[in-house]
Amino acid sequence: MFSRRHLTLLTDFGERDGYVGILKGAIAKIEPSLAVTDISHEIPPQDILAARFCLANAYPFFPKETVHIAVVDPGVGTSRRGVAIQLEDGFLIGPDNGIFDGVLRQHQEKILAAVELTEVKYWRTPEPSQTFHARDIFATVGAHVATGVRVDRLGVAIDPKSLTRLSLPDPQWHGQQVSGVIQYCDRFGNLITNIPSDDLAGKSWHVAAASRQIPQGDSYMSAKENDVVAIASRHGWLELGAYQRSAQELLGLTVGDSLTVVLS
Repeated sequence: MFSRRHLTLLTDFGERDGYVGILKGAIAKIEPSLAVTDISHEIPPQDILAARFCLANAYPFFPKETVHIAVVDPGVGTSRRGVAIQLEDGFLIGPDNGIFDGVLRQHQEKILAAVELTEVKYWRTPEPSQTFHARDIFATVGAHVATGVRVDRLGVAIDPKSLTRLSLPDPQWHGQQVSGVIQYCDRFGNLITNIPSDDLAGKSWHVAAASRQIPQGDSYMSAKENDVVAIASRHGWLELGAYQRSAQELLGLTVGDSLTVVLS
């Protein structure tokens, strides 16, 4: 007998207006026994890059075949596609606007199927709201997938290579240096880069950023007062942080800004 799949939700809806509860109600109407985990609903409004990072960061920690519904959707009501993507170890459902770019970069070889969501029988209504596709399409499609509906029944197959990717560059090695960018800033002001910390394991190095030389450290407490330290973060990426301060404020850097790691 088919076992219900776990569901997750990630949005920029916040908790004030009841939108998250509405999504869960739409899911429960399909199958009230489904378990739903909130990854986050505090993504900054319309910030697809932040959603991309948070989803990719959370994805490996969920059981195999988890259904991830992610909706940060400034293009809602336009011609942008809604998609469902099946990977070897999970499902992604939401707008095709780059929100899945982080997961897909890490699991490109694991894509089994991708479809544009055109089969209205799996929507809440055949005439969805122009401003609430999360409720009328994505939540109900996700619930159907969690109850065993195959991805190929949800719409028209699309080439996985056509899925929208974001312009965030990959790290580039040049001799004893690797250049990267800030990909996310968390609520503490820590700056998470796109350089995998494993690439620097066992090496001595420092970071050049914002006209400063930032030393390697073991923890936030490695940073001196009003200074910044570079550490291998819990996310698996090189991170710039400060002790009880905001590295973002101290450095004046933001998402997309560049930095260089220099090996000693």
